[in-house]
Amino acid sequence: MDELIAGLPNDIAQECLIRVPYDGFPTVRSVCRRWKQELQSSQFHSLRKTAGLTRPVIALAQAEPALAPTAGPAKKYTASASPSYRLVLFEPVTGAWSCPPPIPGLLRGLPLFCHLAAVGRELVVVGGCDPETWAASDEVHIYDFEAGVWRRGARMPGPRRSFFACAASEELRAVFVAGGHDEEKNALRSAMAYDVVANAWAPLPDMAQERDECRGAFLRGAFHVVGGYPTEAQGRFSRSAEAFHVASRRWGPVEEDKLEVGTCPRACVAGGDGRLYMCGPRGDVAALSDDGSGAWRAVAEAPETARVAPLLVAWERSLMLIGSEKHGGGHVGYVGEVGAGKGATTWKRVAMPEEFSGHVQAGCSMEI
Repeated sequence: MDELIAGLPNDIAQECLIRVPYDGFPTVRSVCRRWKQELQSSQFHSLRKTAGLTRPVIALAQAEPALAPTAGPAKKYTASASPSYRLVLFEPVTGAWSCPPPIPGLLRGLPLFCHLAAVGRELVVVGGCDPETWAASDEVHIYDFEAGVWRRGARMPGPRRSFFACAASEELRAVFVAGGHDEEKNALRSAMAYDVVANAWAPLPDMAQERDECRGAFLRGAFHVVGGYPTEAQGRFSRSAEAFHVASRRWGPVEEDKLEVGTCPRACVAGGDGRLYMCGPRGDVAALSDDGSGAWRAVAEAPETARVAPLLVAWERSLMLIGSEKHGGGHVGYVGEVGAGKGATTWKRVAMPEEFSGHVQAGCSMEI
């Protein structure tokens, strides 16, 4: 076997390579074929994780602020009336903010209201609306953190849909989609799954109910679709949910009163501890009890500066809350470790540079 690093035993060389930060992977891959093979192996990434060298990374679809004219050398940013959205990365451990390369060919940035889903070391951008025409997009774009490049995925089968539920399964390396509405504003019951490795979509059985503007989460082997409303309701959100169980390939019974109130479940996310979290209407962050009671229990009070247009991202036992104090205002972020009851979660304000304070439409977490 070729030496990974000349003059060093391969186990020692591996110890060196697994310490390369994830944003250095593309450079390491380009050094030689042997290093590329090493980074592509599952053993390499298992060693990184066992050694405690992997780190959570938060991916956000964030509005890019406009650069305001200024007489001095300092840059001044301002909100844009029609902002373009870009992919932004935040590392909770280091506090670093960055932007990966933009998607080739998308001159106006990310599609509006697109979904972000993490599968392994790849980030999948699904659907959304064209920033100029507002036409629904069926495109799929995948960013490979290991190679540092984008590739196109297979297009979503029709009908073209917007405001659908979306969630990913790390174990299955799949992205699930359900509901939303078609180009005639008809709410949908249909669902499908995207196999990232095979680059192929497969239909799933229909849900029991039409669900427009619903929210998706993948928990304990099931794709949960929460809230939404049928065509005739037009914005009157349901409190119900239903779940597709992958092992049986069946939807479970509709769970009525799953939500406390009939509202848009935008700030609803699957936690790393296997529970569902969401921002409540009273400024609470609540978790769905896992004792079978179906009760929501407050675990934290959302800071007042982040209660407008809130978004939650979860990983391990941590939550990131991003929101604004007022409509049109700059967004701020907080990170907290989930506690057992209300007040047990202590929020820590995240330092957000001005150029990374734009409105956030979607987010997800991954471990690299």
